[in-house]
Amino acid sequence: MLAPVAATPAPSGPSRLILAFGDSLYAGYGLDRGQSLPDAVQAQLRRDGINATIVNAGVSGDTSAAGRQRFAFALNNLPRKPDLVLIGLGGNDVLRQIAPAETRANMTAMLDEAKRRGIPVLLTGMMAPPNLGPDFASQFSTIWPDLAKRYDATLYPFILDGVIGNAQLMQADHVHPNRGGVTKIAAKVTPVVETALGKAAP
Repeated sequence: MLAPVAATPAPSGPSRLILAFGDSLYAGYGLDRGQSLPDAVQAQLRRDGINATIVNAGVSGDTSAAGRQRFAFALNNLPRKPDLVLIGLGGNDVLRQIAPAETRANMTAMLDEAKRRGIPVLLTGMMAPPNLGPDFASQFSTIWPDLAKRYDATLYPFILDGVIGNAQLMQADHVHPNRGGVTKIAAKVTPVVETALGKAAP
């Protein structure tokens, strides 16, 4: 489960270790090995001269509750304390219409754990579709900006921004990005990761 992604050779310079902790959007559901979002972000970081290794701890189907249960385990199984953790959960919560208060509590617990260990966090946020109604949407979609502000975490507001709803960038299920979609997301997320790493620089 915790395997560094490969491909683009690491450049010289200080080694940066990143944990990508999330659900199928990190795991690379429906894609070939080496085509996940963490793969794409790592490749872009290395092309930009950053000696980054991303450990992909994405598990398809994970809710925020499942993530909360394995978060400390994932951190404990890294070779050292990571320079940054990307947390990307919530998509399965909204698909199952789990109460937003539960999602918020689970996300808060993971941010508390990261704070206790002194690990910077980048949240890739999720948004509720409008068909679930304005009350659910407002309660759910505010979780990520609220927690980013509370914990001084870096925020990428919506992981599927610019991709969801575009059939050319999504798989046939209309839920997961295809390889082109992943490339587009990585192009937008990677600069945010670089900014977060800059803040976390020793």
